[in-house]
Amino acid sequence: MQGDKLKNYLLLHLIVFIWGFTAILGALISIDAVPLVWYRMLLAVVFIALYFVIKKKSFKVEKKALVKFAVSGVIIAVHWITFFKAIKVSNVSVALVMMSTGAFFASFIEPFFFKRRIKLIEIVLGLLVIVGLYIIFNFESQYTLGIIYALISAFLSALFSVLNGVFIKKHEANTISFYQLLFGVLGVTIYLLFTQKFSLAFFQLQVTDWVYLLILSSVCTAYAFIASVKVMKYLTPYTVMLTINLEPIYAIVLALLIFGEKEQMNPEFYYGACIVLIVVVLNGVLKNASSIKNKIIKK
Repeated sequence: MQGDKLKNYLLLHLIVFIWGFTAILGALISIDAVPLVWYRMLLAVVFIALYFVIKKKSFKVEKKALVKFAVSGVIIAVHWITFFKAIKVSNVSVALVMMSTGAFFASFIEPFFFKRRIKLIEIVLGLLVIVGLYIIFNFESQYTLGIIYALISAFLSALFSVLNGVFIKKHEANTISFYQLLFGVLGVTIYLLFTQKFSLAFFQLQVTDWVYLLILSSVCTAYAFIASVKVMKYLTPYTVMLTINLEPIYAIVLALLIFGEKEQMNPEFYYGACIVLIVVVLNGVLKNASSIKNKIIKK
């Protein structure tokens, strides 16, 4: 069991690195956030459906579960749209530092689903995160819209991670991923139809965009999404969200190498970012220490 946890924890780090590269692809793809997410989810559904057919897996699932997958699928779609919006109106660094607040959103959402009380330490550390965010807002005001989009995305990310922590107890990761992505793309399709966004130009993409979208939908979505849900069998939603906080480190380094000056920020941005990341890590250390102490007491 311990070996399984270690194996899945290492797998989670690989997934987080892939997600870090997702932000880079989002910046490289020239189309807007909504069509980007539509193409990403649609292609990912196709890849997962092919996987089901090749592996001869059943698509069957009960109606009650479909409703849950539909709701969470739309949440995921909006999460990705706001995430890519944040990148488009600001940059990779701003979007991903804000995304690291997801662990704190998870710490406040988890109690409602796993029936535990919110702890005082979570409130105190949450206030420190707000201090870090204030510093970033104060000195990088030109990125305010990107910061807001990214914070909304972080909250939605925490919400669907907690929901998947519940779903994985009864359903296979493949099934959850397929139906969430399917309903997500259906939700975006309905939005595009109502807003009359579909046109000939919508389907005329650059060759480079197609290449990036194929990588994004296959490796960064179909594979990473299934794998991330699968590790939930061995790791808690909080542990997953905490590890995801390494994504800004991976992605910011990649972004600096690829985009150069565009990703360079004022020193105050990095002060605020450090506060956010240090507090998030401290929160994880304290929670792990508390978990170990409880196990010792029970023994």
